[in-house]
Amino acid sequence: MNSETTSRIAVVIPCYRGVDSILDVIDAIPDRVTLIYCVDDACTEGTGQVINDKCADRRVKIIRHENNQGVGGAMVSGYRAALEDDMDIVVKIDSDGQMDPRLIPVFIQPVINGQADYTKGNRFYRLEDLASMPKIRLFGNAVLSFMCKLSSGYWQIFDPNNGYTAIHCRVLRMIPLEKISKGYFFESDMLFRLNTLRAVVQDIPISSVYRDEISGINIFRELFVFGIRHTGNFYKRIFYNYFLRDFSVASVELVLGMVMFLFGLIFGSYQWLESYRLGIVASSGTVMLAALPVIIGLQLLLSALNYDIENTPKTVLHPLLER
Repeated sequence: MNSETTSRIAVVIPCYRGVDSILDVIDAIPDRVTLIYCVDDACTEGTGQVINDKCADRRVKIIRHENNQGVGGAMVSGYRAALEDDMDIVVKIDSDGQMDPRLIPVFIQPVINGQADYTKGNRFYRLEDLASMPKIRLFGNAVLSFMCKLSSGYWQIFDPNNGYTAIHCRVLRMIPLEKISKGYFFESDMLFRLNTLRAVVQDIPISSVYRDEISGINIFRELFVFGIRHTGNFYKRIFYNYFLRDFSVASVELVLGMVMFLFGLIFGSYQWLESYRLGIVASSGTVMLAALPVIIGLQLLLSALNYDIENTPKTVLHPLLER
């Protein structure tokens, strides 16, 4: 593994409507960073041209998209460029100035030390910082965090849509970038992909600055869309980790628990409807035949959930991979 002084660090900045802040963001990036990729995602304000005309930092490389691809599409372009330039660690920050570039050394340190494969910001770590967060974002992030825990398998993390991240390139090379979500679901989808690799993820406490800008995200619409995508990732992760790549006691508990729970629920519902239609009180045996499978099935599912929580990846992956 590369030492702290020799690791080549890249920063990727998706640029879309960040013309007022992008130059300040670049200026604040520490000298420790080797290259800076500014991805002009068909910005209507011409952010790429502004950087080209006014930024004298020789580390900056501008990547231009003819069509807007979303934050995920911009990051994929930046990731691929960093891999082609043989970077060791890639950091993602936004162009709006809400993420302090001076924290980059904090984000890369656990990766350099072999403590994590991927680090991400967590704005919920210090409760006093939540006072500055808009209440609608606070609600949305709380709901999305729970959804992401289920779908990604990283039960110890929070604030999954936080865009301040760092990843080791050996792990990045193993991720199918062409399959990553191109929109706002990008960060959550990255966590799902990382779990399928059994990579270690670590939260980094940060504070965010909220100005008077208007967010382009409709919270309630995104909760619905994200919910569908998280559901899909949840079923794929369970299949990959507990049936395709491994088979454990949790695999048995999942199958038996689901079968028993559904049997008791369907059988009980049918018997209740029949009792109501005929006006006959169901026997104690019938009630037990419906209730017992539901109780046992629920216990098995809870046991499988506990196993999944304990099964969070703990062995750092990138030191084990060939360069």
